[in-house]
Amino acid sequence: MSTKRKIIFIILDGVGIGELPDAHLYGDAGANTLAHTASAVGGVHLPVLGSLGLGNIFSLRGVPPAADPLGCYGKMSEVSKGKDSTTGHWEISGIIVKNDFPYYPKGFPPEVVEKFLSVTGAKGILGNKAASGTEIIQELGDEHLRTGYPIVYTSADSVFQIAAHEKIIPLESLYVMCRAARDSVMIGKHAVGRVIARPFIGTSGKYTRTPDRKDFALTAPGTTVLDILYRSSVPTVAIGKIDDLFSGRGLQEKVHTHSNAEGIEEIISRSRSMSHGLLMANLVDFDMLFGHRQDAKGMAEALEYFDSKLPEILSTIHEDDALIITADHGNDPTDASTDHSREYVPLLWYSEKGKRGIDIGIRKTFADAGKTIAEYFDVDGSELAGASFLNLVMN
Repeated sequence: MSTKRKIIFIILDGVGIGELPDAHLYGDAGANTLAHTASAVGGVHLPVLGSLGLGNIFSLRGVPPAADPLGCYGKMSEVSKGKDSTTGHWEISGIIVKNDFPYYPKGFPPEVVEKFLSVTGAKGILGNKAASGTEIIQELGDEHLRTGYPIVYTSADSVFQIAAHEKIIPLESLYVMCRAARDSVMIGKHAVGRVIARPFIGTSGKYTRTPDRKDFALTAPGTTVLDILYRSSVPTVAIGKIDDLFSGRGLQEKVHTHSNAEGIEEIISRSRSMSHGLLMANLVDFDMLFGHRQDAKGMAEALEYFDSKLPEILSTIHEDDALIITADHGNDPTDASTDHSREYVPLLWYSEKGKRGIDIGIRKTFADAGKTIAEYFDVDGSELAGASFLNLVMN
């Protein structure tokens, strides 16, 4: 292989491809984000993903198996406990999380609230329950404007979320509040996967969230492939919420984006100018805007838009470069829950000089992706979980 090569690694947030064997333990029996989305809209038009082998993983309505796929294909199992973005990304990077994060379906206990008030100086909070983020700002927005109290809430995920109107708690002040909650409150037995800033704007009855959400994840509890590449002087570029999920660790360059469209344009632009290294991107709209809101039509349209931009992404892949497309968990927009779903994730590999039409099979862990990346860049991946599949996809 050339010593100068890159991997474009795209994570379609929430785009699972069928229930894992233990899905019933999470209330997700029968979940299949991609298949159910395709069926709900009468079929999806994904010719480029189909040509890479998506339909060969699972025959979707509108995306049949390709007779001669241009890429290699398979799916990956999650071994870590839970079904959160944090655990999903950590496992992809080579860390298996053995203990699930805490959840608060009945709201946060008094000791959490008291500590939060103490470290932030807030006079009180509103909410303190599991709720839809778009609904709770309509419900409590007026009271928030009147009192100045932040709206604190959770969801079915392991999260501590703080919503605030930008005129009441400016954006940077909200970030400081979230950082304080991350570092001093949501620790120990209360160490949730993420503390999330949820800024909003607008007036009574018309409050809307802004794109300036920021996630404050736990620090990864071990060495990731990003750490290994970084210390081996292999360039690492993060697009989207990758920076937040890895707390900035192992990343040479960090690009924050506010939408799939913006993220895709950054992928294209950065890949064109990048000759060597790992570009890791998360496209969050599938999960945030459509899975959690049970919007199958929106999910399908977002998938079709991504597919329409794939030729531009592929045009930046040269010689020994590679493209990997996968996901971090499922979020079936047709099930009875607005929660993530415990699913396999698709795995597509494309390289001009690599093999084509190879069934990579069902990988035992998401960590196989990180292990493969380490081998691709010829760095020591012995600290990582998983098994490389590079020999299956490269000549």
